[in-house]
Amino acid sequence: MSAGSGTSSRRAYTLLRPLLFRLGPEQIHFWTLQALRMAGATQVGRRWLRWAFDGRQELRVEAFGLSFRNPLGLAAGYDKGGEAVRALACLGFGHIEVGTVTPQPQPGNPRPRVFRLIEDEALVNRMGFPSAGAEAMRKHLSRLPARRDFVVGVNLGKARGTPLDEAAGDYVALLHELYPYGDYFVINVSSPNTPGLRRLQSRDSLERLLASLKSERARLSQSSGVARPLLVKLAPDLTWEELDDALAALQRFEIAGVIATNTSTARTGLRSSWAGEVGGLSGRPLRERSTAVVDYIHRHTQGQLPIVAAGGVASARDAREKLEAGACLVQIFTGLVYRGPGLARSILRDLIAERRAELGPARR
Repeated sequence: MSAGSGTSSRRAYTLLRPLLFRLGPEQIHFWTLQALRMAGATQVGRRWLRWAFDGRQELRVEAFGLSFRNPLGLAAGYDKGGEAVRALACLGFGHIEVGTVTPQPQPGNPRPRVFRLIEDEALVNRMGFPSAGAEAMRKHLSRLPARRDFVVGVNLGKARGTPLDEAAGDYVALLHELYPYGDYFVINVSSPNTPGLRRLQSRDSLERLLASLKSERARLSQSSGVARPLLVKLAPDLTWEELDDALAALQRFEIAGVIATNTSTARTGLRSSWAGEVGGLSGRPLRERSTAVVDYIHRHTQGQLPIVAAGGVASARDAREKLEAGACLVQIFTGLVYRGPGLARSILRDLIAERRAELGPARR
């Protein structure tokens, strides 16, 4: 795709955004996802999306046994049910993480539950894992082509009504149901919007959970002949001591990687009148803390634990910061809301230009 086309799409979104933001966050997200789902269902629609938003840029990354065409992915939460994966991949992402999915359908928390903090380029959400359930997710993912140029991750969560001491059963059931359809699986124990969930990040609780999941994965790997990577998504609000305990559990059970980080309950330095809403904060205010956690994990594990960085990425500079801190992959979410569907292409174009400049003319 030409630079001119990229500039045009960016300008168009800048003009459209004030009109789009007159609609409620969940309303516009629903209609956007449905439009993407319909476009992704046809070859013509997918070709148009690739022409408009994907420069087909490669910056290949090998991580936890998988090959990614570039380091940039879409974080969980955007496509909770796996409805629009093919279309979203046409926006330039090297991987799409779907979910969070729960075993059975559940509505999530009452509305309103998503708030735009425009002055801070942030969101606060208290969604509470709204999910169509594992069966619906299985149906959507089973329609994806077996051979594809993007990686699919599946983010797993416990049902709201499941007691913490029975949470392992939910995660194991989800892994069993969806194992053939994801390239990797994420154990989400860090959302602030499901009561008590973050207590599963404590070392004892996490070790019990991971023991059950590793046992189930061993059975599934033996029967299918494929060992799917397991990752854990951690909160940005852990103390360093709590993070040490969580990392010890991950290393003990040889978990393939970690996603750093989920949304935050902190509210330091925000300007928006919506800042006081209860829920998880994402977007620009999370950037520094997320990067600090990535850097800490990288140093603490001597670079042996692959890190997927998420939190406040809205430019190539933000992505580069995460990569230099020790991440191998980077995910975006809130940046897409504020910068538009051309964001992935823009970030990748700039990262590739930087890489070429570093190599110099003799090695390009």
